[in-house]
Amino acid sequence: MMMKKGEGGRGRIPAFVLGLLCVCGTVPAQENGGDPPEPILVSYERHFTRASLDAKAEVLRDAATDEQARAFIGQLYEFALAFVLENAGILGQDPDMISLAAFAARGCGEAGYTPAAAVLWRVFGVYRDPLVRTEVLKALGIVGKGDPSVAERLNEFLSGETGRYRSRLAVDYLALEAAVAAIGAVGDVSSYSVLFSALVSGYPDGIARAAEKALAELGGDYRRFLAGIIREGPPAEKLAAFNAGIGNERFGTAEKGEIAETALDVSLGLAGDSGGRGEIFSLRCAAVNTLASLQWNRANALVIRHFYVTQTDYQRGAVSKERVLEAIACMGAMGTSEAAQALALQMGYINSQMERNGEYDGEITMAMVKTLGEMGDKAAFDNLLHISYLSYPEQIKAAAREALNRLKW
Repeated sequence: MMMKKGEGGRGRIPAFVLGLLCVCGTVPAQENGGDPPEPILVSYERHFTRASLDAKAEVLRDAATDEQARAFIGQLYEFALAFVLENAGILGQDPDMISLAAFAARGCGEAGYTPAAAVLWRVFGVYRDPLVRTEVLKALGIVGKGDPSVAERLNEFLSGETGRYRSRLAVDYLALEAAVAAIGAVGDVSSYSVLFSALVSGYPDGIARAAEKALAELGGDYRRFLAGIIREGPPAEKLAAFNAGIGNERFGTAEKGEIAETALDVSLGLAGDSGGRGEIFSLRCAAVNTLASLQWNRANALVIRHFYVTQTDYQRGAVSKERVLEAIACMGAMGTSEAAQALALQMGYINSQMERNGEYDGEITMAMVKTLGEMGDKAAFDNLLHISYLSYPEQIKAAAREALNRLKW
C-alpha cells in the first residue's frame, strides 16, 4: 500500500516512543512468539544507559509521567545517581552531568524514596556544585524523616560549617540554608543544640531566620529547651533564646508567658553581676514588656520585685525614666491586689516627698495615679485622696479624682 504524500512526517511515531511501547507491554512479545516483556524499570534503565549525557535527564522526565511511575521512579532516580557517582571523576564538572545530578536528587525527594538517603549523601560528598548540594539537602529533608543517621549527618555538616563561619573561613551559604531547612524537616530533637548554635553565630538574616524556623519545627519540648538556655546559657544566648520563644508563632500565651517569667526570674537574679550586664538588662526589660502585653499575672511576685529594683536603680541614676514607666505599666497589667498595694505605697512615698520638699516627677506621678485608677483597688484610696491636699498641678489632681471614682468597694 502506497503512502500518501505528507503522511511520512505527521504520522510517524518516534523510535524511542515505539521502543517504550513495546517494552511496557503495549504490544506483548509473547503473542508473536518472542521473549516475555522485560520489567518496566529495567526498560527505563536500559534507555537511560543508552541515552547520551544531555538526553539522560529527558529519560527521567519521560519516566516520571508514566502511569506506573510510582512503582519504580524512586529506584530509577537512584540508578541515575549511581551513574552520576561512577562518572564523577571524569564528568563531574560537565554542566549536563551537574544538571542530571540535581534533577535526580530532586526526584528522589519528590518521590519520597527513603532508600536513596545513602547515595544522596555520597553525591553530596563528591559534588561541590551549589545546585547539586542544595537539591541533595532538600531531598534529605524529605527522605530522612525519622532516620536518626540522617539527622546526625546533617547536624555534623551544620556544626562544621558554623565552626568555619566563626573562624571567618569561607562557607557555602546556599548549602547552609538548605541544611538548616532539612534539619527542621527531619525534625529530630538531637538537632536543638546545633540549630541554636547557628542562630546565635551571627549568620546573615536569611540563615538566622531559617534556623529559628527549624528550631520551632523540631519534635520534643521546645519551650523547655529555650527555658534551659535562658537559665544556663551565657548572656547573649539567654537573650537569643528569649527572642526565639517570644517570636515563635506556634507558641500561645501560656508558653510565651512562661518563657518571659523565666527570663525575668533569671535576669533579676543576675542584676548585680558585671558579666553580660547589657544583655541581662535587655533581657529583663524585654521580659517585663512581654509580661505586660500578655497580662501574665502568674509572674506577679517577680514583677513587684522588678518594680522595687527599678525604683532603686532610677533613684541612683542607673536606669532611665522610661524603665520606671514600663515597670508601672507592668504592675497595672498584673491587676492583682498585691501589685495595687505596692503601687499605693509608692504613691504614698511620692506624696510624702511632695509634702516635705515639693519634689516630684510629673510623668511618673501621673502614670502612678492613672494605673491605680485602672486597677480599681481600694487600697489606693487614702493616697489618692491625699493628692487633693497637696500642691500638685490641677492636671494631676483631676486624674486623682477620676481614679478615686473608679475604685471598687
